[in-house]
Amino acid sequence: MGDNGKKFSLNLPLKIILSEEGTSHFISNKKKLTHFKLADDMEEVGISVNPFNPQSIQNMIMVDYISKMEISMSEFVSVRQDVMDLSKMIVFSLMYKQFDRALYSEIVKCDCVLKYNRNHPRNLIDESTRIPDSKLRPILAKSSTRVTLAKKAILDPVWKAIVANKSFSPEERNIYLLMSEKFLNRLSLMNWYVIILFFQQEGFEKINVAIRRLLQTYMEKSRIADDISLLIMELVANNENDNLKKAAKLMYNGIEDTNSILYDPEIREKLFSELKRQHKLVTLQWKMGGGSTAIGKQGRLQITLYNQNNEFQQMKDNIADKMATDTKKKTIVDFYRELPDGEEGGDLGMMYFSYLDDSCKKVGVRFESIVNQISDLTVINLIFNF
Repeated sequence: MGDNGKKFSLNLPLKIILSEEGTSHFISNKKKLTHFKLADDMEEVGISVNPFNPQSIQNMIMVDYISKMEISMSEFVSVRQDVMDLSKMIVFSLMYKQFDRALYSEIVKCDCVLKYNRNHPRNLIDESTRIPDSKLRPILAKSSTRVTLAKKAILDPVWKAIVANKSFSPEERNIYLLMSEKFLNRLSLMNWYVIILFFQQEGFEKINVAIRRLLQTYMEKSRIADDISLLIMELVANNENDNLKKAAKLMYNGIEDTNSILYDPEIREKLFSELKRQHKLVTLQWKMGGGSTAIGKQGRLQITLYNQNNEFQQMKDNIADKMATDTKKKTIVDFYRELPDGEEGGDLGMMYFSYLDDSCKKVGVRFESIVNQISDLTVINLIFNF
């Protein structure tokens, strides 16, 4: 578990599809846009980057500039960590946004805010209040000392509770300490404006309690970021291996044991080159909730994997079986230990469906998986509502 802020760049051929807000921003700044045809045959407008700074992408997600992202490659295993880092960054970005929205909704219901609204009917602070960041930024800059003091007042009891929790390992403790601060650092200017307006005033403690409660909720939700990235990588590796085996049977006509030759680096390189030449690629696509105006869908993330696969029904049945598997009696480590010698986790990766389903239920994240077929493409959809 962890946020992706430490790595300066990721080396992936990323297509970024812009939202209406993002398109307007890029056009107004005279940035050149590209027309893409995505794996689902949709034509979209956006930009292409490789390599890229993950923090820059996160900043774009935070201001609703991105609607989709897509990567298409014949070979993913060599960039496994980059794919997982990108996946975790996307999940955390959506959680930061959801935390910010949820917190504002809680704050405006607090007694001190309601009392303020009764005394200031022309300057209401409620769900419909919109103050541009350009106006808030200088106000908060002048109040930087109060912001620092407020952050300390909020985090001190949170950090004490984390340190005192004996069930956390040292690594988990450090992660939660860091995570709690990251959630606060990514709060919108509007939230900070309201926090410092009532900081050290009568009734602020209720605001503080709401912040601490939501921090606890979202730090728990953040645990599934690792689970999602692992599942994605297992699915990609599974599809990549299927493509390699099919290519091997065609290139080495008559061979029965394709596994034996797939471990030869030179043969693997030839097979990947052939797959790339034939444009037989595995595609990962992330679709964000729907922008700032998509009521009820801002916390939605749809992750889709596309691959040319003739065994559609088998894949669909396999996923359904694994979703129904009882995972409470065995851990993932147990499954690995029970694998026969020489057998890697191809089918085992499918078990991550049921593990992820359990993890999501524990932290209140809705998760569903859907397998469809479009022409010769097998399409696996993972849908999360944070």
